[in-house]
Amino acid sequence: MICNLKSTARFAYVIRGGRETRHARADYHKEAVQRKITLMLMISPRMATAIQEKQYAPTLLNFFVYNPKFGPREGEEEKKILFYHPNEVEKNEKIRNVGLCEAIVQFTRTFCPTKPAKSLHTQKNRQFFFEPEENFWMVMVVRNPMTEKTNREGKPTVEYHEEEIIDTVYGAVLQQCYNMYKLFNGTFSRAMEAGGVELLKQKLETFFYRYLQTLHLQSCDLLDVFGGISFFPLDKMTYLKIQSFVNQVEENHSLIKYTAFLYNDQLIWSGLEQDDMRILYKYLTTSLFPRHLEPELAGRDSPMRPEMAGNLLHYGRFLTGPPNLKDPEAKFRFPKIFVTAEDGYEELHLIVYKAMSAAVCFMISASVELTREFCEQLDSLVGPQLTLLASDICEQYNVNRRISGPEKEPQFKFIYFNHMNLAEKSTIHMRKTASVSLTSVHPDLMKILGDINCDFSRVDEDEEIIVKAMTDYWVVGKKSDQRELYVILNQKNANLIEVNEEVKRLCATQFNNIFFLD
Repeated sequence: MICNLKSTARFAYVIRGGRETRHARADYHKEAVQRKITLMLMISPRMATAIQEKQYAPTLLNFFVYNPKFGPREGEEEKKILFYHPNEVEKNEKIRNVGLCEAIVQFTRTFCPTKPAKSLHTQKNRQFFFEPEENFWMVMVVRNPMTEKTNREGKPTVEYHEEEIIDTVYGAVLQQCYNMYKLFNGTFSRAMEAGGVELLKQKLETFFYRYLQTLHLQSCDLLDVFGGISFFPLDKMTYLKIQSFVNQVEENHSLIKYTAFLYNDQLIWSGLEQDDMRILYKYLTTSLFPRHLEPELAGRDSPMRPEMAGNLLHYGRFLTGPPNLKDPEAKFRFPKIFVTAEDGYEELHLIVYKAMSAAVCFMISASVELTREFCEQLDSLVGPQLTLLASDICEQYNVNRRISGPEKEPQFKFIYFNHMNLAEKSTIHMRKTASVSLTSVHPDLMKILGDINCDFSRVDEDEEIIVKAMTDYWVVGKKSDQRELYVILNQKNANLIEVNEEVKRLCATQFNNIFFLD
């Protein structure tokens, strides 16, 4: 059953395990298709129309956190609400909205006690529910995309596009909100133990007041579902140099508990647990690094301050902590993060240091006071070596590009994700930050990718789906052995067999050491 795909389809040709269902004529060689394939011809309303209309992207209407145990009696309903955005909403409306969500969750529990409601669809809005900790509920209400146009009588009409909102994408965004809160504040339960409800309310207000302003729902897509990590490919010798550098710094500064090394916003090495690194990577690449990149491009805070340390150039600087080590009067502090430990969570100082395109994160126990002298010692040790390593990595990268020859515009674009090591790779996204998602394909094709992913999430077994769009594009999704591959092909006159062969060639050239089920 593929509800989302069929909602915008006019014709479909489905092959499931050898049994056929024809919804339109399709002259394909069925005997050559031996595995589970779903093929659909898509017609998108947005692709087909050229009428001038006013389009509105999905926007955040409400966001709140509540605990039903805090106001069990009549007249105490307001005690349940721990945070509500926007705060200007009248009190009775807040209580009414929270009560409705609580009722929906309780009602759906009667059908499946272990899996309460995750989303509620209405014509104008979509509500998402998430219980990150026992009895703590987070709710995000998103207004559906809509189109304003004038009818024949000259009156404005509004058309809502419910099908444009993909549950898995925005459900993942809601989970990211909690993960980011937990990274900088720890769990809700921790705040309750430290200072009760009032402390938790204060922390929620302080964090989400700023964080929700950075939430750009129109930029969310399949990569938000995966929440993966882009790894930088390296040769063995350069990787060993980085490993040696990390070991040397940790040996010289025994206070350092964990280290992570990135180049060009891609991860090379990490000592953190996988899930912790995933959240930290999201913060670094969508918030911290872009924030410091813009002043550099404008000519301010330029890292190009060559200083001689012995015979080595020194381009390093702190992205967190002291902005200028030469100013002894300047005050500074490092942000604190929470990561998984054997007995729960541990609080750490986050030191992010950058030289050219290389960045290294050092994490030190929050119980340690970090002085200016410590920062100066770390700067003198790390700066010259990180500058040299960044130069070596850049040189190796350029050598590899020369060997591979000039890049040609491929006939395909793809997204790859590995659930086991969280590795992701996308040739569709030219730039992906919190505020912008620049993709090289039409938004309707990104919507098809999201629909295929929804279908994959409903089944545990391996599966393959092929979709034909009316714009001559073919979209292929493969799920195999904890890996997912999504391919967009621009081949106007290709048939199913040719598309299948093209995807096989892609797997052989781009993923030659990765097994995909045929």
